[in-house]
Amino acid sequence: MVDNVQVLLGSGTVPTYAHPGDAGADLHSAHSLVIAPGRRATVGTGVSIALPDGYVGFVVPRSGLAMRSGITIVNSPGTVDAGYRGEIRITLLNTDLDEPFVIEAGDRIAQLIIAPVSRAQFVPVATLPGSSRGEGGFGSTGLRPEELSAAEGVTS
Repeated sequence: MVDNVQVLLGSGTVPTYAHPGDAGADLHSAHSLVIAPGRRATVGTGVSIALPDGYVGFVVPRSGLAMRSGITIVNSPGTVDAGYRGEIRITLLNTDLDEPFVIEAGDRIAQLIIAPVSRAQFVPVATLPGSSRGEGGFGSTGLRPEELSAAEGVTS
């Protein structure tokens, strides 16, 4: 667990956890703007951070913004690598096709989750070991639980 993450503030607000036990710290907009219906905009937070090696920051949408206004993050989760020292910027998408979304400076627009990561050593092989899932990918488990039961034992 990371106790301290260095934060460099430009015109931004220090990320904060709204409630004890929250996984995501709120990120705030550094400026005001309007995102037209169905459009996207990259929003600066005015915040840069220094994560220690072995950690990553994931920028994820705020569920309330998604539910109430249809605001999400285009490349969710956005990845903040430990070596990155630039401003955290977020590309928001207004999925509402009728209403523009107004952002004021200081509004909470996303969340930042800090997590440990491991680095893999990728080893080329001629074949992969088998698994119960096999090559089943998009949609392989179906929509309903009974569809998964019917598909058990079927390989791709």
